[in-house]
Amino acid sequence: MTLQDAWEDQAGNWVRWAREPGHDSYWRFHREPFLSSLPAPARLTLDVGCGEGRVTRDLRELGHRVIGVDLSPTMIRAARAADPDGEYIESSTAALPFDDGEADLVVAFMTLMDMDDMPSGVREIGRVLKPGGWLAAAVVHPMNSAGAFSPRDGDETAPFVVRDYSTQRRYSDSIERHGFPMTFQSIHFTLEDYSDALEVGGFVILRIREIYDRANPRWSRVPLFLRIDAEKA
Repeated sequence: MTLQDAWEDQAGNWVRWAREPGHDSYWRFHREPFLSSLPAPARLTLDVGCGEGRVTRDLRELGHRVIGVDLSPTMIRAARAADPDGEYIESSTAALPFDDGEADLVVAFMTLMDMDDMPSGVREIGRVLKPGGWLAAAVVHPMNSAGAFSPRDGDETAPFVVRDYSTQRRYSDSIERHGFPMTFQSIHFTLEDYSDALEVGGFVILRIREIYDRANPRWSRVPLFLRIDAEKA
């Protein structure tokens, strides 16, 4: 099963998961710091891998003329139903229906690790961005996806065991929280994998930020997420 098929299969679960206020990491770790660090609205912002559209809707509220793009037909239908005045397109990030240099800003929030062909997606993002345009991306931190705490539950001082950092591989994480089930399907990439894709795509990395849960004795020691800002050269 491709990642595209896996996410389409989980689309209904994701819509419920993502739309429950305060339920997942977006509300606690990302929303305010991520949105407040973006460049000011300009001609066109693209939200690639927009899912059910929550980031797109937030960007619209901030004044962006934004188009949400996702390959899942169920996600796009859900996004349009929640935001009838918004613009949503069913498309692969690896084949965006936009002209060269048409966008000023591309947001890839927690999506690059969920693409079947991440390097092609990054190259295509580079194509549609104008020179000087900005890519704002957030992903699962490669250290997070490289291993796990042992044991997974319980001891706050448990070591984090890295099973395999260097190998690209599919992984799955099934969770049920507060009655909301969700299976996340992604690819483990190294930091160099992301850096190489950005370099080939014509980007210069501006900054990297690691996101921890400072209130959690475990995840205050190991980063949960990675934020990458890059400029189209």
